[in-house]
Amino acid sequence: MAQEKDCRIVFMGTPDFAAASLKKLAAWPRADIVAVYTQPDRPAGRGHKLAMSAVKKLALELGIPVYQPASLKGAEAQAELAALKADVLAVAAYGLILPDAVLAMPRFGAINVHASILPRLRGAAPIQRAVMEGWQPESRAGISIMQIGSRLDAGPVYAMSDTLIGEHTSGTLHDALAEMGADLLEKVLDDILEGRAVAVEQDENLSTHAAKIGKQDGFVDWTLSAAQVHAQIRGVTPKPGARTVLHLDAAAGFTTQILPLIVSPGTIGESTAGEKPGTVRHDSNGLGVACSDRWYMFGLVRPEGRKDMPVRDLLNGGLKNLPEGFCGTARQPEISA
Repeated sequence: MAQEKDCRIVFMGTPDFAAASLKKLAAWPRADIVAVYTQPDRPAGRGHKLAMSAVKKLALELGIPVYQPASLKGAEAQAELAALKADVLAVAAYGLILPDAVLAMPRFGAINVHASILPRLRGAAPIQRAVMEGWQPESRAGISIMQIGSRLDAGPVYAMSDTLIGEHTSGTLHDALAEMGADLLEKVLDDILEGRAVAVEQDENLSTHAAKIGKQDGFVDWTLSAAQVHAQIRGVTPKPGARTVLHLDAAAGFTTQILPLIVSPGTIGESTAGEKPGTVRHDSNGLGVACSDRWYMFGLVRPEGRKDMPVRDLLNGGLKNLPEGFCGTARQPEISA
């Protein structure tokens, strides 16, 4: 006998991260997803054509009604939501503020999937910040399922799950946490329905903020340790990308002395033996930049206006005149870059 759909859910989310939770709940026998709320279609791509969010695409495939208000602060939008008579709002990376009047509508309130180990990394970019800050071998990232309150990411937490950051980029960690969050959301909702869920208040003394990532966050700081540089590069991969500028010696025959690059995660090499941070060296091991303690060896690179290429292709192409033993400098781009 099929299990009764005894939980009326309004799902609220926008990007790929949220789509994983929607997909999971759509397959949960207890879930009756009566509507999906997602942000309005936005211009995207070179043609700036209106594009649907990942959540909207999935909702349409699943045959779930979609609502796209620009705000939930107005009386009309709130009345429309109230008419759905949801038991709970399941929220994941929705991107709109939920007023107190909205939070009070469902009997179980609004339950949010947040991609950090709360109270650490509240805010807009917890996954990228976790990778950028997680340069130590034991560093971890995770998911918190929390009750939404009036303050950003500060509500009581029902459950958490975590994983080692390891060699994750923000892109691969995003995908792993999206699936982790989907699984944990279903479990918490089941616990709530069964009356066994307990939400624990966050310790405000331990809270940190995950500020939105900008292009400038990708400018590699070669004065850091190689482990920190490796974490920074992985944290901004794939977006906005890790950027540096090679300053080449005109005496070596280069017509362009400044080469902007977007660099992909590489490897940590041997000690720099006191070499100045930012020094670029081409030797038998490839192309590397001195950090404060060790060399950082480039993996894939992308010259401005080009596609990703292995360093060997760069050395055999645009840098074919780079002599063995060459030393130059790598610097942060200008802010306007």
